[in-house]
Amino acid sequence: MGKLDGRVVVITGAARGQGEQEARLFAAEGAKVLLGDVLDEQGAAVAKEIGEDRARYVRMDVGREEDWAGAVAAAKESFGHIDGLVNNAGILRFNELTATPLEEFQQVVQVNQVGTFLGIRAVAPELAAAGGGTIVNTSSCTGLTGMAYVGTYAATKAAVLGLTRVAALELAAQGVRVNAMCPGAVDTPMANPGLLEPGGVTEEAGEAMAALYRRVVPLGRVGRPEEVARLALFLSCEDSSYITGQPFVIDGGWMAGVNIL
Repeated sequence: MGKLDGRVVVITGAARGQGEQEARLFAAEGAKVLLGDVLDEQGAAVAKEIGEDRARYVRMDVGREEDWAGAVAAAKESFGHIDGLVNNAGILRFNELTATPLEEFQQVVQVNQVGTFLGIRAVAPELAAAGGGTIVNTSSCTGLTGMAYVGTYAATKAAVLGLTRVAALELAAQGVRVNAMCPGAVDTPMANPGLLEPGGVTEEAGEAMAALYRRVVPLGRVGRPEEVARLALFLSCEDSSYITGQPFVIDGGWMAGVNIL
């Protein structure tokens, strides 16, 4: 038996990275998953690999209300109901705070913050109608502590924590638990956007980044997306049945303190 047998879970940003690993793990644990993303070819391929009986892909811009309505309708049409949501979709931009254009700031807010809000608002009534369920929001260590050159991202991830706490309080009586994951450095395309484009991050820069992680992360390495997926699974199954409204740091010990060695 799987930990999510009989569950139906909507996962955003599921075409690659953490979202892809969450979709694959949840399906392996018995869930039926609706994968949402704007990367149509990749998202459809992941759903096909998982299997038509367990997965469906829909194009989904999480910052658009109509896309959330479509995703909810698609999940119910395909699988009958919804028991869980993983708000995984997010974008990251590197910039000095005082040099950040308003358009860039608003773009990140629309995906990371507004997208999470719209997801909670769209899916929570479905979870209540199903007798209860779970929402897992994806925040970040930067939502708990500062980090230079990612001010917009950090602001949105701090907002996600606020939304998580309020949603947990308001939805508890309906049997809906809401928690947040706060990953540190994780080896995904979003964390290394230059790897996706010609002329982006060089091999030398990649090695320098790996060396940095070895110095500052007590466990000596960057995290793997499947490790974050396992935390999402814990927060989506009965193993965490008495937990709600909490941030869970998964960072290899990065935030534990200063390591002078």
